[in-house]
Amino acid sequence: MQTSSRRQLLLNAAGGLGGIAVASMLHQQGLLAANNAPLRPQIDPSQPFASRDSHFAPRAKNVLMIFCSGACSQIDTFDYKPELIKRHGQPLPGAENLLTFQGAQGNLTKSPWKFRPRGESGKMVSDLVPMLGELADEMCFFHSLTGKTNTHGPGENFMSTGFTLDGFPSMGAWLTWALGTENTDLPAYVAIPDPRGTPQSSVNNWGPGFLPAAFQGTDFNAAKPLRNLQRPVGIDAETDRRTRAFLQSMNRRHLEDYPGDSELAARIASYELAARMQLSVPEVSDLSTESAATLKMYGADDTQNSLKAAYARNCILARRLVEQGVRFVQVFNGAYQTGGEGVSNWDGHKALEQQYSKHGPVLDQPTAALVRDMKQRGLLKDTLIVWCTEFGRMPTFQAGASGRDHNPDGFTAWMAGAGVKAPYTYGATDEFGHKAVEKVATVYDFHATILHILGLDHERLTFYHNGIERRLTDVHGHVIKEVLS
Repeated sequence: MQTSSRRQLLLNAAGGLGGIAVASMLHQQGLLAANNAPLRPQIDPSQPFASRDSHFAPRAKNVLMIFCSGACSQIDTFDYKPELIKRHGQPLPGAENLLTFQGAQGNLTKSPWKFRPRGESGKMVSDLVPMLGELADEMCFFHSLTGKTNTHGPGENFMSTGFTLDGFPSMGAWLTWALGTENTDLPAYVAIPDPRGTPQSSVNNWGPGFLPAAFQGTDFNAAKPLRNLQRPVGIDAETDRRTRAFLQSMNRRHLEDYPGDSELAARIASYELAARMQLSVPEVSDLSTESAATLKMYGADDTQNSLKAAYARNCILARRLVEQGVRFVQVFNGAYQTGGEGVSNWDGHKALEQQYSKHGPVLDQPTAALVRDMKQRGLLKDTLIVWCTEFGRMPTFQAGASGRDHNPDGFTAWMAGAGVKAPYTYGATDEFGHKAVEKVATVYDFHATILHILGLDHERLTFYHNGIERRLTDVHGHVIKEVLS
């Protein structure tokens, strides 16, 4: 081996120090590949839900998601297609002998509901959802979303978790793992099932997957309170308080003896949150404090449509949870099939007009009131509202039926509130509403954009699991910067 001279040693040392300085400056400017290293939240096991900083300045602090289970038709709600109306009853061009999820397709079929210009923007929205249509100027529409599956369970999984398979963390779990919550007396993540029941993929929609179990969504609604929250019969409040205080002192003493036991600290934190929830959840769920005017605005006092009234109470509960600082609230409209296809959700295969005529009013007034109420209370300044469904529906009716089949090739979602432009329309489907053709976007892009609005880099928010750096957007996704305010 050749030995270096003193001069060479000094030259190499100077060059090395210069390289370190250049690398440091490049890192600060975000120009190094190493800047793509994971950014995992630093979580204190004794305070797993403590509020944490985002990767960069967020545009919104909370998310309120309205999920229409069953695949709500874009053709009959928000995606206006005059050519579809003009060519009603004709074959879909270039799609002879087309087979989709349930089989052969019939002819192009216009919506049974008329579309009208809404708001100052003149956005065309269907008479199926007229009250939501009145709020078109508040909305940022995504008309070019595409999915990966045409099956409901995997489709719900994909929209909620970024994967079609079971076992992956939901978006709410990712967000609360990353950011915690601002209210330590309530769950960081609440899922509110439809009054008719849970969606087809059930708890997968709000599950933690491989993230710590603490970040699973807590599910309850206005009609069904949180389970196992009340004291057992025969135990009075004072006995319960003293028992919890004694248990707390024992847990703390044990933790002092084993300070490195993070699982014990997490269990203690979970039990203590449950104890606080005995007071906070009944309070936030008590809608009797709402004014008669508010109940009327939402339709919660509707004696003719009990399902709409029940969903309206869920929407009021959602607003109250956001008001109290809950990070992620997920409201479901539609449940798993009960009584046949499309009876309890938006899966309108065979009798779309008849079934949607029932679903539309349930969704429309309460959801529109929720957006209005959030705005008038100033909650939209920090809250992103997301309306979505698992995929869209065909512009044709199925052969021999009066409904639309599944269509993941082009469907609609919208956002409102903090972080997005409004009124604004992004992307488009073809002239019939069949396939996304302009600014085609994936669900991965949709998720990446939501995370970005919350101040999170979707490529760097990862969790190491089974040898893979997992993330909500898998290895895909781009932030749709055009929609950002």
